[in-house]
Amino acid sequence: MLGFLLKRLVIFALTLLGVSLVVFSLAAISPSDPAEVAIRLNAMVPTPELVAEMRSELGLDRPFFVRYADWLTGILRGDFGKSFVTGLPVAEEIARVFWPTVRLALAALFITLATAVPAGILCAKYEGRLPDRLMRGAIFLSSSMPAFWAGLLFIWLFSLELGWVPTSGMREPSAIVLPALTLSLAYSGTYVRLIRSAMVRTADEDWVVFARSRGLSEGRITLRILVNSLASSITALGISIPKLMAGAFVVENIFARPGLGRLCVTAIFNRDLPVVEAYVLVMAALFAGFGLLADVAEAMLDPSRRTAAFPAKEREGAA
Repeated sequence: MLGFLLKRLVIFALTLLGVSLVVFSLAAISPSDPAEVAIRLNAMVPTPELVAEMRSELGLDRPFFVRYADWLTGILRGDFGKSFVTGLPVAEEIARVFWPTVRLALAALFITLATAVPAGILCAKYEGRLPDRLMRGAIFLSSSMPAFWAGLLFIWLFSLELGWVPTSGMREPSAIVLPALTLSLAYSGTYVRLIRSAMVRTADEDWVVFARSRGLSEGRITLRILVNSLASSITALGISIPKLMAGAFVVENIFARPGLGRLCVTAIFNRDLPVVEAYVLVMAALFAGFGLLADVAEAMLDPSRRTAAFPAKEREGAA
């Protein structure tokens, strides 16, 4: 297990290093000059002298790898640089909107699991019959709706017509309901299909036949099938939080909620490269980190994953 964990940690570090190099390279070859953008955003005329002064102030006149090394060293200290627009540290901008996005992702995950697990069980129990077909049809329709269109429909129905919840903001706890519901729509169908297919596959295994021959109730058998199905799908479930956080940018803009996605969209329009770079790197770290945790959890539940990570010759050499 220790060797498996060390190998995954090395892959995690190399992944983040590769992402950081790609992100910094793309920002460096951007057609817009960050110095000129910063000058225009501060309502000044970008004269050649002022552009040269701003490039020197931002450190853009130094060699590429020197700037990359300084940027990477700063990130290791928790310093992502300063925003071209506000002049504030990017780490503070990220920290200010990070937890609102996490709360939204957790609420959407709760709604997703609360709807996907019962629907997946129902589809697996009535495989190929009318309830299965109706449920899959409803899931297909809900998953096909674009998030911006579903969000506007929810605002019209639940806020304007019924007046149950506010349309935007974060002043009331109920304001998270519509954004979380909108965000969960795109993922509920995926998890219903995942749970259904895993349960159908597990139901054909020999231990299920043996459990029925012992006289176990269908409820207990279904519960054990569900647990085994979720264990086999732990990798997909493990990256649910970063997937929901990455997909929240549309919802945050529709419902006027502060968050990582809205911050990134604003930074893209303003050509605020330090914020965009930090956002991409943070999301890459979340995906890689949650993927690492999911791999470790699955390896603990399934020892064959640990042995599969090391060929026989490597295991003999380690011994």
